[in-house]
Amino acid sequence: MSASRTALIVVDVQNDFLPGGALAVPAGDAVIEPVKRLLADPRWGVVVFTQDWHPADHVSFASNHEGKVPFEDITVSYGLQKLWPDHCVAGSDGAKFPAALEDTRANIVIRKGMNPAVDSYSAFVEADGKAVTGLAGYLKARGIDEVVVCGLALDFCVRFTAEDAVAAGFKTTIVEDAAAAIVPAENDNLFAKLAEIGIRRASTDDILRA
Repeated sequence: MSASRTALIVVDVQNDFLPGGALAVPAGDAVIEPVKRLLADPRWGVVVFTQDWHPADHVSFASNHEGKVPFEDITVSYGLQKLWPDHCVAGSDGAKFPAALEDTRANIVIRKGMNPAVDSYSAFVEADGKAVTGLAGYLKARGIDEVVVCGLALDFCVRFTAEDAVAAGFKTTIVEDAAAAIVPAENDNLFAKLAEIGIRRASTDDILRA
């Protein structure tokens, strides 16, 4: 890892995804200490935080679809959309970063899911596959050619961020102990699929020793 050419992307470590939150990820709070260890490394060329930041009428909220419940799928203009409990509503406590996580190292915060009609898991491209966040251009303009991704949830926003990072031309690693999944039993299968497109699986210790 060429540290000055590597970005750390901390995905959606927000109160609503932690225990007690509106869309809690199992053991989501377990990522905080590894993430803090990664943030303490002074070598990163760029540090990126992402933040779900939804309007109350967002398409992904089951409450906005009569007769629907969370975790059902519906069809929207860009394909299947999974419905979620209302979460990370813009400006709410649930959308904030937890007090335990020091976020002042972030060079940029990418807010996702602000368009009420389109969901957004990835830090790079919204769920319609068309609207880009500008992150790829931002990183390339700063000489970044590798990204290390961590945060919540591994099987959704972390995964899609990593996949889109590869598509944008970045060498990509997911930090396994600094990411937690909604369905952790599928982690090995998920990492096997990600390895097929070149995404590396590493631990916090691996990254800090590199």
